Amino acid sequence: MVDFSLTEEQREVRDWVRTFVRKEIMPLEPEVLRRERSGRPGIERSELRELQLKAKESGFWGVLTPEEYGGMNLGAVMAALLEAELGRSFVPFRFGGWADNILFYANDEQKETYLKPTIAGERRSCFAITEPGAGSDARAIRATARRDGDDWIINGEKTFITGGNEADFTMVFAVTDKEKGAVTCFLADREMGWKSQPIETMGEWGPAALTFDNVRVPHRNILGEEGRGFELAMRWIGQGRYLLPARAIGACERLLEMGIDYARTRETFGLPIGERQAIQWMIADSAVEIEALRWLVLSAAWQVDQKMDSRQAQSMAKLYGGVKANEIVDRVLQIHGGMGYTRELPVERWYRELRLLRIYEGTDEIQRRTIARNLLKGHASVRGALA
Repeated sequence: MVDFSLTEEQREVRDWVRTFVRKEIMPLEPEVLRRERSGRPGIERSELRELQLKAKESGFWGVLTPEEYGGMNLGAVMAALLEAELGRSFVPFRFGGWADNILFYANDEQKETYLKPTIAGERRSCFAITEPGAGSDARAIRATARRDGDDWIINGEKTFITGGNEADFTMVFAVTDKEKGAVTCFLADREMGWKSQPIETMGEWGPAALTFDNVRVPHRNILGEEGRGFELAMRWIGQGRYLLPARAIGACERLLEMGIDYARTRETFGLPIGERQAIQWMIADSAVEIEALRWLVLSAAWQVDQKMDSRQAQSMAKLYGGVKANEIVDRVLQIHGGMGYTRELPVERWYRELRLLRIYEGTDEIQRRTIARNLLKGHASVRGALA
Protein backbone atom coordinates (compact mmCIF):
# COMPACT_ATOMS: atom_id res chain seq x y z
CA MET A 1 0.00 0.00 0.00
CA VAL A 2 1.43 3.39 -0.98
CA ASP A 3 1.41 5.99 1.79
CA PHE A 4 0.28 9.31 0.34
CA SER A 5 0.19 11.11 3.69
CA LEU A 6 2.10 14.39 3.73
CA THR A 7 5.05 15.11 5.96
CA GLU A 8 4.89 18.07 8.32
CA GLU A 9 7.30 19.94 6.05
CA GLN A 10 5.14 19.28 2.99
CA ARG A 11 2.06 20.57 4.82
CA GLU A 12 3.91 23.70 5.86
CA VAL A 13 5.05 24.37 2.29
CA ARG A 14 1.56 23.79 0.90
CA ASP A 15 -0.05 25.98 3.55
CA TRP A 16 2.40 28.82 2.85
CA VAL A 17 1.45 28.75 -0.82
CA ARG A 18 -2.24 28.58 0.09
CA THR A 19 -1.83 31.73 2.18
CA PHE A 20 0.22 33.44 -0.56
CA VAL A 21 -2.52 32.75 -3.11
CA ARG A 22 -5.23 34.07 -0.79
CA LYS A 23 -3.38 37.23 0.29
CA GLU A 24 -1.29 38.18 -2.75
CA ILE A 25 -2.94 36.71 -5.86
CA MET A 26 -6.71 36.53 -5.34
CA PRO A 27 -6.99 40.27 -4.52
CA LEU A 28 -5.71 40.97 -8.05
CA GLU A 29 -8.60 39.12 -9.72
CA PRO A 30 -11.07 42.04 -10.12
CA GLU A 31 -8.44 44.22 -11.79
CA VAL A 32 -7.24 41.34 -13.98
CA LEU A 33 -10.82 40.76 -15.17
CA ARG A 34 -11.34 44.48 -15.77
CA ARG A 35 -8.21 44.70 -17.91
CA GLU A 36 -8.97 41.56 -19.89
CA ARG A 37 -12.49 42.74 -20.65
CA SER A 38 -11.11 46.02 -21.98
CA GLY A 39 -8.80 44.13 -24.34
CA ARG A 40 -5.61 44.62 -22.31
CA PRO A 41 -3.29 42.02 -20.80
CA GLY A 42 -4.70 40.90 -17.47
CA ILE A 43 -1.39 41.25 -15.71
CA GLU A 44 1.85 42.80 -16.88
CA ARG A 45 5.18 40.98 -16.92
CA SER A 46 6.57 43.47 -14.39
CA GLU A 47 3.70 42.72 -12.00
CA LEU A 48 4.25 38.99 -12.26
CA ARG A 49 7.94 39.53 -11.69
CA GLU A 50 7.21 41.55 -8.55
CA LEU A 51 5.04 38.71 -7.21
CA GLN A 52 7.73 36.15 -8.03
CA LEU A 53 10.37 38.16 -6.19
CA LYS A 54 8.05 38.53 -3.20
CA ALA A 55 7.71 34.75 -3.11
CA LYS A 56 11.47 34.39 -3.54
CA GLU A 57 12.01 36.37 -0.34
CA SER A 58 10.37 33.43 1.47
CA GLY A 59 12.49 30.90 -0.41
CA PHE A 60 10.04 29.98 -3.19
CA TRP A 61 12.15 29.91 -6.32
CA GLY A 62 12.49 27.11 -8.87
CA VAL A 63 10.10 24.53 -7.38
CA LEU A 64 11.45 21.77 -9.64
CA THR A 65 14.82 23.35 -10.47
CA PRO A 66 17.89 21.48 -9.16
CA GLU A 67 19.51 23.00 -6.09
CA GLU A 68 22.80 23.50 -7.96
CA TYR A 69 20.97 26.14 -10.02
CA GLY A 70 19.43 27.80 -6.99
CA GLY A 71 16.13 25.91 -7.08
CA MET A 72 14.11 24.10 -4.42
CA ASN A 73 13.97 20.70 -6.18
CA LEU A 74 10.82 19.81 -4.20
CA GLY A 75 9.84 16.83 -6.34
CA ALA A 76 6.77 15.99 -8.39
CA VAL A 77 4.27 15.32 -5.59
CA MET A 78 5.05 18.63 -3.91
CA ALA A 79 4.96 20.44 -7.25
CA ALA A 80 1.51 18.97 -7.96
CA LEU A 81 0.22 20.08 -4.57
CA LEU A 82 1.53 23.60 -5.10
CA GLU A 83 0.14 23.78 -8.63
CA ALA A 84 -3.30 22.86 -7.27
CA GLU A 85 -3.08 25.77 -4.83
CA LEU A 86 -2.07 28.18 -7.62
CA GLY A 87 -4.97 26.86 -9.70
CA ARG A 88 -7.46 28.31 -7.22
CA SER A 89 -6.97 31.65 -8.95
CA PHE A 90 -7.21 32.40 -12.66
CA VAL A 91 -4.40 34.95 -12.36
CA PRO A 92 -1.63 33.34 -14.48
CA PHE A 93 1.02 33.23 -11.78
CA ARG A 94 3.81 30.69 -11.40
CA PHE A 95 6.90 30.76 -9.24
CA GLY A 96 10.11 32.09 -10.77
CA GLY A 97 13.39 30.25 -11.13
CA TRP A 98 12.08 27.89 -13.79
CA ALA A 99 13.39 26.76 -17.18
CA ASP A 100 12.27 24.22 -19.77
CA ASN A 101 13.56 20.80 -18.78
CA ILE A 102 15.37 20.22 -22.08
CA LEU A 103 17.53 23.31 -21.50
CA PHE A 104 19.37 21.27 -18.90
CA TYR A 105 20.73 19.21 -21.82
CA ALA A 106 22.60 22.31 -23.00
CA ASN A 107 26.40 22.33 -23.10
CA ASP A 108 28.35 24.57 -20.73
CA GLU A 109 28.44 27.53 -23.11
CA GLN A 110 24.71 27.26 -23.85
CA LYS A 111 23.90 27.02 -20.14
CA GLU A 112 25.62 30.34 -19.55
CA THR A 113 23.81 31.98 -22.47
CA TYR A 114 20.34 30.43 -22.18
CA LEU A 115 19.70 28.20 -19.16
CA LYS A 116 21.02 30.30 -16.28
CA PRO A 117 19.57 33.64 -17.51
CA THR A 118 16.19 31.91 -17.98
CA ILE A 119 16.24 30.54 -14.43
CA ALA A 120 17.17 34.01 -13.18
CA GLY A 121 14.22 35.52 -15.04
CA GLU A 122 16.44 37.61 -17.31
CA ARG A 123 15.45 35.75 -20.50
CA ARG A 124 12.27 34.13 -21.75
CA SER A 125 12.02 31.04 -23.93
CA CYS A 126 9.39 29.23 -25.95
CA PHE A 127 9.13 25.67 -27.26
CA ALA A 128 8.44 25.67 -31.00
CA ILE A 129 7.46 22.34 -32.49
CA THR A 130 3.76 22.60 -33.44
CA GLU A 131 3.04 23.53 -37.05
CA PRO A 132 -0.14 24.08 -39.08
CA GLY A 133 0.14 20.45 -40.20
CA ALA A 134 2.02 18.96 -37.25
CA GLY A 135 0.42 18.98 -33.83
CA SER A 136 0.46 15.87 -31.68
CA ASP A 137 2.17 14.07 -34.57
CA ALA A 138 5.57 15.65 -34.16
CA ARG A 139 6.97 13.43 -36.92
CA ALA A 140 4.98 15.47 -39.44
CA ILE A 141 7.28 18.49 -39.02
CA ARG A 142 7.88 20.39 -42.26
CA ALA A 143 10.20 23.18 -41.07
CA THR A 144 13.67 22.62 -42.49
CA ALA A 145 17.23 23.48 -41.52
CA ARG A 146 19.92 23.46 -44.23
CA ARG A 147 23.64 23.43 -43.37
CA ASP A 148 25.61 26.37 -44.72
CA GLY A 149 29.20 26.31 -43.47
CA ASP A 150 29.20 26.90 -39.73
CA ASP A 151 25.52 27.92 -39.79
CA TRP A 152 22.10 26.42 -40.44
CA ILE A 153 19.41 28.17 -42.49
CA ILE A 154 15.95 27.56 -41.01
CA ASN A 155 12.70 27.97 -42.96
CA GLY A 156 9.19 27.17 -41.87
CA GLU A 157 6.25 28.14 -39.72
CA LYS A 158 5.30 27.23 -36.17
CA THR A 159 1.88 27.79 -34.66
CA PHE A 160 0.12 27.89 -31.28
CA ILE A 161 3.42 28.55 -29.52
CA THR A 162 2.93 29.42 -25.85
CA GLY A 163 5.02 32.44 -24.90
CA GLY A 164 6.07 32.99 -28.49
CA ASN A 165 5.09 36.66 -28.48
CA GLU A 166 7.17 37.43 -25.38
CA ALA A 167 10.16 35.09 -25.83
CA ASP A 168 13.57 36.41 -26.77
CA PHE A 169 14.76 32.97 -27.82
CA THR A 170 13.12 29.76 -28.95
CA MET A 171 13.88 26.06 -28.98
CA VAL A 172 12.83 25.38 -32.55
CA PHE A 173 12.64 21.94 -34.15
CA ALA A 174 13.42 21.47 -37.83
CA VAL A 175 14.13 18.61 -40.24
CA THR A 176 17.86 18.38 -40.93
CA ASP A 177 17.84 15.14 -42.95
CA LYS A 178 14.65 14.55 -44.91
CA GLU A 179 15.60 11.06 -46.10
CA LYS A 180 16.25 9.82 -42.56
CA GLY A 181 13.47 11.93 -41.05
CA ALA A 182 16.03 13.40 -38.65
CA VAL A 183 14.90 16.39 -36.59
CA THR A 184 17.23 18.75 -34.73
CA CYS A 185 16.55 21.30 -31.99
CA PHE A 186 18.10 24.76 -32.35
CA LEU A 187 18.42 27.61 -29.87
CA ALA A 188 17.43 30.62 -31.94
CA ASP A 189 17.49 34.18 -30.60
CA ARG A 190 14.83 36.55 -31.83
CA GLU A 191 17.62 38.81 -33.09
CA MET A 192 18.52 36.08 -35.57
CA GLY A 193 15.44 37.04 -37.55
CA TRP A 194 12.39 34.96 -36.69
CA LYS A 195 9.08 36.79 -36.37
CA SER A 196 6.05 36.23 -34.15
CA GLN A 197 2.40 37.08 -34.66
CA PRO A 198 -0.33 36.81 -31.96
CA ILE A 199 -3.13 34.29 -32.50
CA GLU A 200 -6.55 35.30 -31.19
CA THR A 201 -8.32 32.58 -29.15
CA MET A 202 -11.60 32.20 -27.27
CA GLY A 203 -9.71 32.31 -23.97
CA GLU A 204 -7.01 34.46 -22.44
CA TRP A 205 -4.22 32.14 -23.62
CA GLY A 206 -2.28 34.15 -26.18
CA PRO A 207 -0.21 31.82 -28.38
CA ALA A 208 1.86 32.93 -31.34
CA ALA A 209 2.63 31.97 -34.90
CA LEU A 210 6.37 32.00 -35.56
CA THR A 211 7.82 32.52 -39.01
CA PHE A 212 11.34 31.47 -40.01
CA ASP A 213 12.41 32.96 -43.34
CA ASN A 214 16.05 32.05 -44.03
CA VAL A 215 16.92 32.49 -40.37
CA ARG A 216 20.63 31.85 -39.88
CA VAL A 217 21.53 29.97 -36.66
CA PRO A 218 25.12 29.00 -35.71
CA HIS A 219 25.95 25.28 -35.60
CA ARG A 220 27.01 25.74 -31.96
CA ASN A 221 23.37 26.55 -31.14
CA ILE A 222 22.20 22.97 -31.66
CA LEU A 223 20.64 21.77 -28.41
CA GLY A 224 21.62 18.19 -27.67
CA GLU A 225 22.78 16.22 -30.69
CA GLU A 226 22.19 16.81 -34.38
CA GLY A 227 19.35 14.61 -35.60
CA ARG A 228 18.22 13.72 -32.05
CA GLY A 229 15.69 16.50 -31.63
CA PHE A 230 12.68 14.19 -31.57
CA GLU A 231 13.95 12.61 -28.35
CA LEU A 232 14.28 16.05 -26.76
CA ALA A 233 10.79 16.95 -27.93
CA MET A 234 9.34 13.85 -26.26
CA ARG A 235 11.18 14.69 -23.04
CA TRP A 236 9.68 18.18 -23.09
CA ILE A 237 6.17 16.96 -23.88
CA GLY A 238 6.34 14.29 -21.18
CA GLN A 239 8.03 16.48 -18.56
CA GLY A 240 4.97 17.00 -16.44
CA ARG A 241 1.56 16.35 -17.93
CA TYR A 242 0.42 15.74 -14.37
CA LEU A 243 0.91 19.47 -13.64
CA LEU A 244 -1.86 20.52 -16.03
CA PRO A 245 -4.63 18.53 -14.30
CA ALA A 246 -3.03 19.45 -10.96
CA ARG A 247 -3.77 23.11 -11.63
CA ALA A 248 -7.29 22.13 -12.72
CA ILE A 249 -7.87 20.62 -9.26
CA GLY A 250 -7.54 24.05 -7.68
CA ALA A 251 -9.79 25.68 -10.27
CA CYS A 252 -12.47 23.02 -9.80
CA GLU A 253 -12.32 23.31 -6.01
CA ARG A 254 -12.80 27.07 -6.20
CA LEU A 255 -15.58 26.77 -8.75
CA LEU A 256 -17.45 24.17 -6.71
CA GLU A 257 -17.15 26.35 -3.61
CA MET A 258 -18.70 29.19 -5.62
CA GLY A 259 -21.48 26.88 -6.74
CA ILE A 260 -22.17 25.70 -3.18
CA ASP A 261 -22.25 29.27 -1.85
CA TYR A 262 -24.68 30.32 -4.57
CA ALA A 263 -26.88 27.25 -4.03
CA ARG A 264 -27.20 28.17 -0.34
CA THR A 265 -28.39 31.74 -1.00
CA ARG A 266 -30.28 31.69 -4.31
CA GLU A 267 -33.94 30.92 -3.71
CA THR A 268 -36.66 29.67 -6.05
CA PHE A 269 -40.25 29.04 -5.01
CA GLY A 270 -39.41 29.80 -1.40
CA LEU A 271 -36.42 27.49 -0.97
CA PRO A 272 -32.65 27.72 -1.61
CA ILE A 273 -31.82 25.91 -4.84
CA GLY A 274 -29.42 23.79 -2.78
CA GLU A 275 -32.54 22.01 -1.51
CA ARG A 276 -33.31 20.83 -5.05
CA GLN A 277 -32.17 17.33 -5.96
CA ALA A 278 -30.96 18.44 -9.39
CA ILE A 279 -28.52 20.89 -7.80
CA GLN A 280 -27.46 18.42 -5.11
CA TRP A 281 -26.51 15.85 -7.72
CA MET A 282 -24.40 18.40 -9.60
CA ILE A 283 -22.56 19.22 -6.37
CA ALA A 284 -22.12 15.57 -5.38
CA ASP A 285 -20.85 14.45 -8.80
CA SER A 286 -18.39 17.33 -8.92
CA ALA A 287 -17.02 16.60 -5.45
CA VAL A 288 -16.46 12.93 -6.29
CA GLU A 289 -14.73 13.80 -9.57
CA ILE A 290 -12.43 16.34 -7.91
CA GLU A 291 -11.35 13.74 -5.37
CA ALA A 292 -10.79 11.12 -8.08
CA LEU A 293 -8.73 13.61 -10.09
CA ARG A 294 -6.68 14.46 -7.01
CA TRP A 295 -5.63 10.83 -6.58
CA LEU A 296 -4.94 10.32 -10.28
CA VAL A 297 -2.62 13.35 -10.22
CA LEU A 298 -0.89 12.34 -6.98
CA SER A 299 -0.40 8.80 -8.23
CA ALA A 300 1.21 10.06 -11.44
CA ALA A 301 3.40 12.52 -9.53
CA TRP A 302 4.45 9.82 -7.05
CA GLN A 303 5.52 7.58 -9.93
CA VAL A 304 7.61 10.46 -11.33
CA ASP A 305 9.34 10.86 -7.95
CA GLN A 306 9.98 7.11 -7.81
CA LYS A 307 11.62 7.22 -11.27
CA MET A 308 8.95 4.83 -12.59
CA ASP A 309 7.55 4.90 -16.12
CA SER A 310 4.73 7.34 -15.41
CA ARG A 311 3.52 7.95 -18.95
CA GLN A 312 0.35 5.90 -18.59
CA ALA A 313 -0.55 7.52 -15.27
CA GLN A 314 0.14 11.00 -16.61
CA SER A 315 -2.00 10.40 -19.71
CA MET A 316 -4.85 9.16 -17.51
CA ALA A 317 -4.61 12.20 -15.24
CA LYS A 318 -4.43 14.58 -18.21
CA LEU A 319 -7.43 12.96 -19.94
CA TYR A 320 -9.62 12.73 -16.84
CA GLY A 321 -8.65 16.19 -15.66
CA GLY A 322 -9.52 17.86 -18.95
CA VAL A 323 -12.86 16.12 -19.35
CA LYS A 324 -14.00 16.49 -15.75
CA ALA A 325 -12.82 20.08 -15.33
CA ASN A 326 -14.99 21.02 -18.30
CA GLU A 327 -17.98 19.13 -16.89
CA ILE A 328 -17.55 20.75 -13.48
CA VAL A 329 -17.27 24.32 -14.75
CA ASP A 330 -20.33 23.67 -16.94
CA ARG A 331 -22.32 22.50 -13.89
CA VAL A 332 -21.23 25.49 -11.84
CA LEU A 333 -22.26 27.85 -14.64
CA GLN A 334 -25.62 26.03 -14.79
CA ILE A 335 -26.08 26.39 -11.02
CA HIS A 336 -25.57 30.13 -11.38
CA GLY A 337 -28.00 30.30 -14.29
CA GLY A 338 -27.96 33.57 -16.20
CA MET A 339 -25.51 35.11 -13.73
CA GLY A 340 -22.97 32.43 -14.56
CA TYR A 341 -23.20 33.33 -18.24
CA THR A 342 -22.49 37.02 -17.61
CA ARG A 343 -19.08 38.61 -17.29
CA GLU A 344 -19.98 39.92 -13.86
CA LEU A 345 -18.68 36.64 -12.40
CA PRO A 346 -15.44 34.85 -13.36
CA VAL A 347 -17.26 31.56 -14.12
CA GLU A 348 -17.46 32.23 -17.86
CA ARG A 349 -13.78 33.16 -17.87
CA TRP A 350 -12.86 29.81 -16.31
CA TYR A 351 -15.26 28.12 -18.75
CA ARG A 352 -13.20 29.41 -21.67
CA GLU A 353 -9.86 28.77 -20.02
CA LEU A 354 -10.52 25.17 -18.95
CA ARG A 355 -11.66 24.22 -22.45
CA LEU A 356 -8.04 24.52 -23.53
CA LEU A 357 -7.05 21.69 -21.17
CA ARG A 358 -8.63 19.18 -23.54
CA ILE A 359 -6.48 20.38 -26.44
CA TYR A 360 -2.98 21.59 -25.64
CA GLU A 361 -0.01 19.39 -24.74
CA GLY A 362 -1.84 16.34 -26.03
CA THR A 363 -5.53 16.28 -26.97
CA ASP A 364 -8.06 13.98 -25.33
CA GLU A 365 -7.87 11.80 -28.41
CA ILE A 366 -4.09 11.48 -28.17
CA GLN A 367 -4.33 10.55 -24.48
CA ARG A 368 -6.92 7.87 -25.26
CA ARG A 369 -4.72 6.57 -28.06
CA THR A 370 -1.73 6.40 -25.70
CA ILE A 371 -3.66 4.69 -22.91
CA ALA A 372 -5.27 2.11 -25.18
CA ARG A 373 -2.05 1.39 -27.08
CA ASN A 374 -0.12 0.81 -23.85
CA LEU A 375 -2.76 -1.67 -22.69
CA LEU A 376 -3.06 -3.47 -26.02
CA LYS A 377 0.70 -3.84 -26.35
CA GLY A 378 1.17 -4.96 -22.77
CA HIS A 379 3.17 -1.91 -21.71
CA ALA A 380 0.62 -1.21 -18.97
CA SER A 381 -1.86 -3.21 -16.92
CA VAL A 382 -5.49 -2.51 -16.06
CA ARG A 383 -4.41 -3.13 -12.46
CA GLY A 384 -2.22 -0.04 -12.64
CA ALA A 385 1.47 0.57 -11.97
CA LEU A 386 1.09 0.04 -8.22
CA ALA A 387 -0.41 -3.47 -8.39
